[in-house]
Amino acid sequence: MKNLMVGILASFLLGLSTSPDLSAAERHDNVSDDPMVISYQVDTAHSAVSFKVRHLGITNVNGAFRLYEADLSLNPEDLSTLKASATVDVNSIDTGIEKRDGHLRSADFFDAENHPSITFVSKRVENVEGSSFDLVGDLAIRGTTREVVLSGEFAGSAVGPMGQPRVALEATGKISRKDFGLTWNNLTEAGGVIVADEVKIILEIQAVQS
Repeated sequence: MKNLMVGILASFLLGLSTSPDLSAAERHDNVSDDPMVISYQVDTAHSAVSFKVRHLGITNVNGAFRLYEADLSLNPEDLSTLKASATVDVNSIDTGIEKRDGHLRSADFFDAENHPSITFVSKRVENVEGSSFDLVGDLAIRGTTREVVLSGEFAGSAVGPMGQPRVALEATGKISRKDFGLTWNNLTEAGGVIVADEVKIILEIQAVQS
């Protein structure tokens, strides 16, 4: 299987070059006995992990997490060896409106004071077909862990200006925010909900060989 290298989501984010000093205990152990497995670290300066959710059922509110750490490992010739992990700083949420971001950090939603991190740890890879794959893993938000599926596509490989091999991928997933305890909502005068339950995760990731 040629030129198949992938990684994750998890936050996590557009146009930044630094990541928070997050707990290593919350990150995935990517060590493997396979000598062909290569370790990569997500380049946050050239990656974006975002989300969108329907507002009033008619338009999307878009946002991202600006601080995170993420890494991955795999044998480039065997996509099934992929392992990935991420730790996201909840306080770095950014939807472009500070008042809304403050509400999202509050106990109505993420409760960042008591649950400052979101984590993802991969478990297995399924449905590999060409450059497409499904990455199955545990996503933990607000003290609740659920299994989620990210549908991915390998986007290419290149050598960076400093001679470091790089890989890129895109992946998407959908979750129910209520499954993670984010249940706040209000009704409009017409009886509709303000914030939809379904949240779409969108990952555009570039990773550099460690």
